Amino acid sequence: MSDKVALTDIFNFLITCEHGGNRIPQCYQQFFGGFESLLRSHRGYDRGTLRMAKELAKALDAPLFAGTTSRLLIDLNRSLRHPQLYSKAIQSAPVEVRSEILARHYMPYRTVAEASIAEAIGRGEKIIHISSHSFTPELNGQIRNADIGLLYDPSRPLERDLCMRWQANLKARAANLTVRRNYPYAGRADGFVTYLRRRFSADTYVGIELEINQKHVLEGGPQWRELRSVVLETLQKAVA
Repeated sequence: MSDKVALTDIFNFLITCEHGGNRIPQCYQQFFGGFESLLRSHRGYDRGTLRMAKELAKALDAPLFAGTTSRLLIDLNRSLRHPQLYSKAIQSAPVEVRSEILARHYMPYRTVAEASIAEAIGRGEKIIHISSHSFTPELNGQIRNADIGLLYDPSRPLERDLCMRWQANLKARAANLTVRRNYPYAGRADGFVTYLRRRFSADTYVGIELEINQKHVLEGGPQWRELRSVVLETLQKAVA
């Protein structure tokens, strides 16, 4: 690709947020007695991701698909066969309840987002999909050594190159931030983006998971606003 060609001349953006909230619909709250603190923790949702996703979608003039029910009800970012698709709170629920949750919450979200990508590609468009996530600063006693993670499939050149440019721009713009690729998770691990890569070719679909350390969300204030601004500014520069 010529250096004079911007990705935005070729690709359109689409934003998703699988863990944007910790809401439990009234009809399922009976299964969550004793899980209240877990719902408020990183196990219940990804703090800050919905705001980040909304700002990305607005600035990039991109469609946004966001889930606001808790991942403890059903995890929109897991495949159907993943053992953690349902949390312990729901694993013990009757099979008809789990099937109802799947039909009401999981399938509509995944199907509509996937259909939007398929329709765009069918019109001859190409898609850069940014999936907004965040991670807890410490997990199982281990400190996560990153402020921002960019997850991608190294075997897909456009994903690799975009993340390398985005990382370089982030380092140039905010040298105090630690930006790592395929951290704290592997880019090819189970997830919605990984599923979509199997559906769409590498030259029409670019899937990136943005991971932000929740310590910035928890600190809030000007620092959190500035981080969101930096993330957006450097992404726009990376695709230009």
